[in-house]
Amino acid sequence: MLEVRDLHAYYGKSHILQGVDFRVGDGEIVSLLGRNGVGRSTTIKAIMGDVERTGSVSFKGRELVGMKPHQVARSGLGYVPENRDIFPQLTVRENLILGMKSTQGGGRWSMDDMFELFPRLRERADTPGGVLSGGEQQMLTICRTLMGDPDLMMIDEPTEGLAPKMVDLVADLLERIAGRGVSILLVEQKLTIALRISKRLYVMGHGRIVFEGSPSDLQANAYIRKEWLEV
Repeated sequence: MLEVRDLHAYYGKSHILQGVDFRVGDGEIVSLLGRNGVGRSTTIKAIMGDVERTGSVSFKGRELVGMKPHQVARSGLGYVPENRDIFPQLTVRENLILGMKSTQGGGRWSMDDMFELFPRLRERADTPGGVLSGGEQQMLTICRTLMGDPDLMMIDEPTEGLAPKMVDLVADLLERIAGRGVSILLVEQKLTIALRISKRLYVMGHGRIVFEGSPSDLQANAYIRKEWLEV
């Protein structure tokens, strides 16, 4: 579904991504791991067209490099940023409505689907987003992105700063989303979560992919974990 080849990205004169290659198949959860500053978030931004980029990003057979971010989003890619970016003065329901591509409906996901995936949102439907807990805001951001009916979601650090119980809820939610046919590219710090829910993993170091394999492959590779993941 998504194939990235020889992707380079720049912030001004700083060359951040230096030839990144990876793929995400239909219905897969694929994790992109690595220490802070190695280029994981930049990779997602480059796919979306938010930073200067060269190389190839093919999504469902269509080349995205050269498109503007709103065109990329309309192609079926959903993006959940690390800072969540909810509208704090709007209610949960209003935030979800803003995620829809069309108010006429017709997508695979409805408001009721969101409330079924995360019942707490139903309880808070008429509450301003700004008063939700961090975990609730994270769930709202994921569900708002789903309302746009993406074929693939790119999610940046969804468990950052969350309590262990909420981390488990986020992981369960991502598995349920993938179970309904939505592919997920997950940028994550917590190795235990990535190993639990991912079909395949990539590890980044210095703007490049340094490892590709299954969760069991990574668990068996002590060198990669020590060299590129452990603090």
